[in-house]
Amino acid sequence: MPRVLSESDVADFRERLCEAAEKLFAEKGPDAVTMRQLASELGVSPMTPYRYFTDKEDILAAVRTNGFNRFAEALETALTKTQGSARAKSTAVGEAYLDFAFAHPQTYKLMFDLNQPHEKDYPDLVAAAARANAMQSAYIRGLVESGVMQGDANEIGLMYWAATHGAVTLELAGKLPKGAARNLSRQLGHTLAKGLRPGVA
Repeated sequence: MPRVLSESDVADFRERLCEAAEKLFAEKGPDAVTMRQLASELGVSPMTPYRYFTDKEDILAAVRTNGFNRFAEALETALTKTQGSARAKSTAVGEAYLDFAFAHPQTYKLMFDLNQPHEKDYPDLVAAAARANAMQSAYIRGLVESGVMQGDANEIGLMYWAATHGAVTLELAGKLPKGAARNLSRQLGHTLAKGLRPGVA
């Protein structure tokens, strides 16, 4: 008689399967990975992954959910743990963003460069993405409230994110030299802060 799996057993296997999937998705691309390959990576029967996930799209959603949550946690930690001014906190968040992107480039690409057809069917993914997106304006809000900038925090955060993401993507693709995205991000911060100061037309 098969052993009844505890919640801990299920969570542990799901985590191990997601780790294997993240690795294979990074190496081959999600479209080229099969459930059989994922099972082989863990040394289990081809049908075992189906006991824990509906299909490969379900696994991909779980991998992306985990990525968004790790990313958001890194930015949240930078914002809450950094001592000092709103500028210092903003700088820390920007560095945390870049650190994550370059430490986990394939995960970063899965998060931001991939659209799943039925993304709304995965509420955990939607919530994790929203958590990460909220951080794009949270640190800007501190700059606005402290008088460093003026304007709508959401719109300014979107400008920062679009520019930073573009620089990161170009560097990851080899279109910019190593370290260029970090330098451009810092310059962007100074330029936007200067242009969005209260009293500047």
